[in-house]
Amino acid sequence: MTYNNEQLSDYLNSLVPQRPAEMREMEAYAKENEFPIIGPAAGYFCYLSARLIGAKRIFELGSGYGYSTAWFARAVQENGGGEVFHTVWDDELSTRARRHLGAMGYGNIVRYQVSEAVAALRETDGPFDLIFNDIDKNGYPESLDVIEQKLRSGGVLIIDNMLWSGRVYDVREQDSSTRAIRETTRRLTGSPNWISSVIPIRDGLIVAYRQ
Repeated sequence: MTYNNEQLSDYLNSLVPQRPAEMREMEAYAKENEFPIIGPAAGYFCYLSARLIGAKRIFELGSGYGYSTAWFARAVQENGGGEVFHTVWDDELSTRARRHLGAMGYGNIVRYQVSEAVAALRETDGPFDLIFNDIDKNGYPESLDVIEQKLRSGGVLIIDNMLWSGRVYDVREQDSSTRAIRETTRRLTGSPNWISSVIPIRDGLIVAYRQ
């Protein structure tokens, strides 16, 4: 028997426990407007990762309208409280995120910043327990030095879109975004400072442990 990526994605999403109505609304908006959120299975994996390490300080590089933030905020809340930094360029996305996350009771956890994400991380006091990276793919390689400085030893880095719809393993694909993802993957998997693995959920997450 064979399966395709859509079948696998549907199956993995079906295993995620029921989300609050506000999160289901965010998922429906993404589907209707073709907005690229990480989706239920990847979101639940991010939540699980944050719970496993007891994360209390999380920084998101690129947060959209707060879907991934909601998963991280839930983990931080269940870990006893802390901070999740939601960072986007766009005022409208920040406003939408405030509405959704406030409705879910995360107003005392989330810190909102409208800024270029890597610059915001550079200017924010660390260390962080977990950093999530979902910025423009061309910016992935240059973000690593800042991330390494701000993430504590024993902390976790999660980066989205590391399979890039299969383009990363198609040698014919040589656009700048694909090359940037390949470079980021090579740097993390080849560095003695990181223990890394690519998880083939949705469009691929790389999970890296900071030594």
